[in-house]
Amino acid sequence: MIKKILLFLLAGLIVIQFFHPKPNKSKRDQPNFIGKTFNIPDDVTHLFKVACFDCHSNNTRYPWYANIQPIDWWLAKHINEGKKGLNFDEYSNKRLRYQYHKMEEVIEQVKEGEMPLNSYTWTHKDAKLTKEERVKLTGWAQSVMDTLKARYPLDSLVRKKQ
Repeated sequence: MIKKILLFLLAGLIVIQFFHPKPNKSKRDQPNFIGKTFNIPDDVTHLFKVACFDCHSNNTRYPWYANIQPIDWWLAKHINEGKKGLNFDEYSNKRLRYQYHKMEEVIEQVKEGEMPLNSYTWTHKDAKLTKEERVKLTGWAQSVMDTLKARYPLDSLVRKKQ
């Protein structure tokens, strides 16, 4: 009986290898990319590439193990959740309050070490941010907030507390 169950599980594992989610790869230009609205220094761009863009953009660098199911489904779920939370390729297409608030979240989550996720840094060692890199990212996010404050009235960026 156990042999039949194991054979059935093995057959199921083989069958699911033929079903993969659509990859998060865009071949077209990203007109709403945050870098088209706000200057991103090269050192911050590098940090984005190694620690953020795989889950927070429309282009993911997939590791070799993404070809194995059910790992690919798990990765797709993480990427979709990450893009739902913040997608740098769709950033400037959002409301001003959204843009301002997302930079507040970036600062908070990067300072607290919540981003990048531990599950990501386990396999992407270059994504582990040093204290200096965290300061660099949060400083850049603060400069985006400052730019927004300089361009627009504060009440268009922050909802009044009631």
